[in-house]
Amino acid sequence: MTTKRDYYEVLEVGRGASEEDVRKAFRKKALELHPDRNKDPGAPEQFKEVNEAYQVLTDPERRSRYDRYGHAGVGNGGASTGQGFEGSDLFGGFGDIFDAFFGNGGGMGGAGTRTRGREGRDLQTTLTVTFEEAVFGAGKEIEINRTERCTRCSGARAEPGTATQTCTNCKGSGRVRRSQRSIFGQFVTEAECNVCSGVGQTVPTPCKQCKGSGDERSRRKLSVNVPAGVPNGATLNVRGQGDAGDMGRLAGDLFVGIRIKPHELFDRDDNDILYMLELTFPEAALGVELDVPTLEGTSKLKVPPATQPGAVFRIKGQGVPFLGRENKRGDEIVTVNIATPERLSKRQRELLEELQRTFQE
Repeated sequence: MTTKRDYYEVLEVGRGASEEDVRKAFRKKALELHPDRNKDPGAPEQFKEVNEAYQVLTDPERRSRYDRYGHAGVGNGGASTGQGFEGSDLFGGFGDIFDAFFGNGGGMGGAGTRTRGREGRDLQTTLTVTFEEAVFGAGKEIEINRTERCTRCSGARAEPGTATQTCTNCKGSGRVRRSQRSIFGQFVTEAECNVCSGVGQTVPTPCKQCKGSGDERSRRKLSVNVPAGVPNGATLNVRGQGDAGDMGRLAGDLFVGIRIKPHELFDRDDNDILYMLELTFPEAALGVELDVPTLEGTSKLKVPPATQPGAVFRIKGQGVPFLGRENKRGDEIVTVNIATPERLSKRQRELLEELQRTFQE
């Protein structure tokens, strides 16, 4: 005959542990022994033992009898297994009890959080901007389709002049409790009310415009501020401009993905602007001073004699502003490329041939 272990030992708590301490210990053990995590053949039996200890130690009257008389004071133990079960129900209680302690039943607190409607959904869209707008920032206007409060009932769902009623199924809490038996005992869980969908109110006379939903689809123009220095692929978060929430719940957010059009002259590397400077062979060999294009006009650049292909020059402060720090900018990076002419005049060919002979000599 197997001797039952002490319930305090099973949950690894002291005899003076509070009910909250017992709950925390149970949650820890439940996670440890969950069949999705623990493949030990003995885990189901251990979980049954943990649940039995939990059922007794969270019931003040039964815990008192257990403290005085031990296992004899609570009969065969904590949770009755009921009238038997079929194989498919062997782990039926796991999903519900984990919902109760770790999921929709109220999170880690163990007592279900009252919900009244849902918050609005987040929306996504894409905004294409020019190279310059991304560098210097710009105010843009976009159009989106979103859910808004019904203009007839202002989101109340009821026809104007009528009222909603407290849901009789959940008594206005938006949650209903249900119990389920499994091999591990009886578990009580909470779920969203299936009558009022968690709102806590029913609508005897629905609004004629929104049919009792409280919202309607609208196409809306919105202003979006594109910050200076925004990179390609960045996402801007426009707070509260997503779908409306239920019954006064917060609206969702609008996430705007930024796409930057390519520039005909420049490329970008983080906060630096990249420019390819085409020089003729004489310019590279003899040196030259010329105007280089920038995003704000031109800038003087002195190319020294004997400049080689791939040489790099830096024009300070002509790059992209650092995001959130517009007083600090990157540079313009100028890379030299020696252009080889595709067509030569007779005189040009003669001069190059003459130059070639001087190199050979």
